Amino acid sequence: MNAARNKGRLALTAAVVGAALALSGCASGDPLDSGSSGGTGGGSGGSGGSETIVVGSQAYYSNEIIAEIYAQALGNAGLEVERRFQIGQRDAYIPALEDGEVQVFPEYTGNLLQFYDPETTATLPDDVYAALQDALPDGLTVLDQSPASDQDSYTVTKAFADQYSLTTIADLANVDVPLTLGGPPELEERPYGPTGLQEKYGIEVAFTATGDTTVDALVAGTVNVANVFTADPRIQSEDLVTLEDPEGLLLASNVVPLVNADIADEVADILNPVSAALTPEALVALNVRSVDEKQSSEVIATEWLSQNGFID
Repeated sequence: MNAARNKGRLALTAAVVGAALALSGCASGDPLDSGSSGGTGGGSGGSGGSETIVVGSQAYYSNEIIAEIYAQALGNAGLEVERRFQIGQRDAYIPALEDGEVQVFPEYTGNLLQFYDPETTATLPDDVYAALQDALPDGLTVLDQSPASDQDSYTVTKAFADQYSLTTIADLANVDVPLTLGGPPELEERPYGPTGLQEKYGIEVAFTATGDTTVDALVAGTVNVANVFTADPRIQSEDLVTLEDPEGLLLASNVVPLVNADIADEVADILNPVSAALTPEALVALNVRSVDEKQSSEVIATEWLSQNGFID
């Protein structure tokens, strides 16, 4: 989960979309990949009639958990809900949303913005959210964005953060030992990599390509700063600290419900409080339940909604 994975939009025919929605299976993925991936699946819900709200998810465990939270919250409010989970990535589910086959979907602001506006320069959370609202096609809208995100970050161990009083990326300027950044090989050339750190924050770092072992390298001390996705469950299990990014070096990608505009008013009062309660720490903890504890999305969602007072 430590690579930036933004791909261009691929148009699909209605027949391909229908096939993608009909497939069944279980797959992992990531929230930032616009390309297609494994099949579809998920729970059953209502009859699929015009009054049924269809909630979809990516083929990605974290996204499915959020979708299940949405589905249970809507169902608890008395709405008829159908689940179409594990659809795939944006090239599969965006046409389904635009066609009205799916009405509610957990999305990520920055990467959805780049899907519709590849030339955007917005990076800060509020700027991205505002630009996204303008970029969406007629018929789609977003409800309130959540504090939780699933995006690139610069992360350190808690011991390192405590030693140097690190809260933001800018605080790395106060570290008196050489800084080595770990991440996927392509990070070295990305605008938010070492060059971006220098330009935005005046921070000089060496770079080590760590690939899929980035968190391991950080914990082992091979690197002291790492490019880790903000919803990675190992942030909790390894006691890591995600540094704030006040200058917007990294693209903000907050969790947000993408919905059919025709039902926005009907579901906003239900889903907006849910989004407000979904903190960065809460999303990581939900992912820990899935990855480390092997709990189902249904169980994870029910317990979270109950703990936060959304269901009895």
